[in-house]
Formats: sequence, structure tokens, C-alpha cells
Amino acid sequence: MCDYFYNMKIKYDRVSTLQQSGNRFALDNEIYDKKFFDTISGSVPFKERLEAKELVKLVESGLIKELVTEEFSRLGRNTGDVINVLSWLDEKGVNVKIKNLGIESRPNGKTNPIWKLISATMSSLYELELENIKERTRAGRIVYVQKGGKLGRPKGATESEKEFLEKDSSKRIIKELKKGKPVRDISSILSVSTRTIMKVKKLI
Repeated sequence: MCDYFYNMKIKYDRVSTLQQSGNRFALDNEIYDKKFFDTISGSVPFKERLEAKELVKLVESGLIKELVTEEFSRLGRNTGDVINVLSWLDEKGVNVKIKNLGIESRPNGKTNPIWKLISATMSSLYELELENIKERTRAGRIVYVQKGGKLGRPKGATESEKEFLEKDSSKRIIKELKKGKPVRDISSILSVSTRTIMKVKKLI
């Protein structure tokens, strides 16, 4: 096989939900041999994501020379998982480039001496940011309820079973259910509640 295929430059991107747009990644006009894009929560381990699994196969085959991503949080929101993934990539000789920081793990094939310090620090900050977001969301809900607000669907709001099953989220759940995956696994992969998954399961 031509050496070109053993020196692939890959781009990996991720957004957490279907509502988030990947358009901001379109600003990247670099040329890549292949791009991978996952729509999944950053809390799901990197190697368990649909698109990332394909990327992992290429890494294990020794085909990738450089992996580019926008920021550390695209790899994950769990410090331990991100560090393990970065260590694994380093062992495989893959240069990881973080675009928003302008740093690389193995520039010119040599290990960057400050890479481990920066990667561990940034991963910890992203994990802390996620916990802060969750805490602010919980606090906001409590204040909302204390002021008389009510959580859940508004009274009088109706949605037919057909409309519910035609939602993008429901279709994705159905797809995973047909693969025979457990409810809890689907909940982690798609970032939806087990209650919603059980509702879909009951209706199909």
C-alpha cells in the first residue's frame, strides 16, 4: 500500500445534541484525508462513540499520523478518559493538534515537553465547567419552581403518538433499540432519559 495511506491527517469533531450546530467547524478550511463527526454527550467515553470507533480502527491499524480537533472538550468532558485517550494516541505515534490552543503533542515527530501538563489542566477545566453548568441548571430550576413556575409540559399541550415517534430523537432511539442495545446504554449514547426510551419502546 502507498505510504500516503499510512500518514493520514484526520479531523474529529463532536457536538452534544442534535440542536447544536456543527456549522462552526465549517470555518476550518484545512485539507484532511477523512473527517469524523459525532453527535453525542462528551460524558460518553471516546472509544464508545459511533464515529470515534471507526477512527479508533484506523489508529490501531497504524494509518493515522495526525489527529486534529477544535478543543480538548471535543474528545470528552471526563478528565480521566481524555488523558487515557491522549496517552493511547501518543503510544500509537499520532500527533494530536488542538486548534483553539494552537498546540500539538508531537510536533515534527518529537514529544512536546509541556503537552501532558497542558492537556491534563485543560481537561480538568472542561470537566469542572460541565459540573458548573449542571449545578447552575439545577439551581435555576429550583428558583423557577420557588417563584411558582412549573416544570414539564404545559397544561393542554398534546402530542400524538405518531408525532412523538417521528421526532429525530425518537428515530435515533428506535434505531438503537433495533440493534438490541440495553436501555441504559442508549441513554448514555444519546443523552436521553431512560423514561423517554421506555416510552418509545412501548409504542413501537
